[in-house]
Amino acid sequence: MKILMVCLGNICRSPLAEGLLRSKVQNGQLDIETDSAGTAAYHIDEAPDPRTIKTGRTYGIDISDLRGRQFQIEDFDRFDKIYVMDESNYQNVIRLARNQADVNKVDYILNEIEPGSNSEVPDPYYGGDRGFENVYRLLDRATDSIIQKIKDGRKP
Repeated sequence: MKILMVCLGNICRSPLAEGLLRSKVQNGQLDIETDSAGTAAYHIDEAPDPRTIKTGRTYGIDISDLRGRQFQIEDFDRFDKIYVMDESNYQNVIRLARNQADVNKVDYILNEIEPGSNSEVPDPYYGGDRGFENVYRLLDRATDSIIQKIKDGRKP
């Protein structure tokens, strides 16, 4: 299974989601590939935001090796599941979909913990440390759900 996390710039939410999932995949010795991307080209080849790195490290998650990249149409071919963080990301990714199969791969990550809600992970970029902590907690719960589904033999 290959899972992609998507946010706007690929420096806050999606790298943290990737790092959380990657850590849980390694701990569970699961055969899952993880990656992240942004819908905008603002931070290509940049490391995650220092506050994101700090938040991850607080919980034993090291994402300092990740680098920003932009979502590409080819990602529909490379990934089995594409999780977006908010409505804007969803619309930007869906706009690139070539067919219904592409669309079916895309979902809001918080639908993992609140099915059908299409709830958004708030962007912590312009906020303080509490915003990053809140994002961590939401993504931690969502990635736990993804891992549990896979362990149960269900598709996320």
